[in-house]
Amino acid sequence: MKYVLIPVFAATTALADAPQVQNVIVTGDRVDVTVLHPDTGWDHYADGWEVLDADGNRLGFRELFHPHENEQPFTRSQAGIVTPEGATSIFIRTRCNVDGWSDELFEVLLSD
Repeated sequence: MKYVLIPVFAATTALADAPQVQNVIVTGDRVDVTVLHPDTGWDHYADGWEVLDADGNRLGFRELFHPHENEQPFTRSQAGIVTPEGATSIFIRTRCNVDGWSDELFEVLLSD
């Protein structure tokens, strides 16, 4: 099953260097997330993203093991994400190795 996605940004305060979600594609249990972050190398880089349900429960996590200073934005995938039955949206939250988890959530609206 493929979902039609409409990105909606939640109104929150984000850190200046927080990784920004640019796009999300959900296909079955696979989530592809495109991230933009001013990686400077091993000293400061986007190091992960997570998928949350509407209640804030973690559905999946993708750790990023190295900087992407020469590949911006970049897309990484995570399979095995089970969306709760009846869910109308999921949320993506990013993390960097300096500032930690972003306060900004990227909402992905799901439809059949």
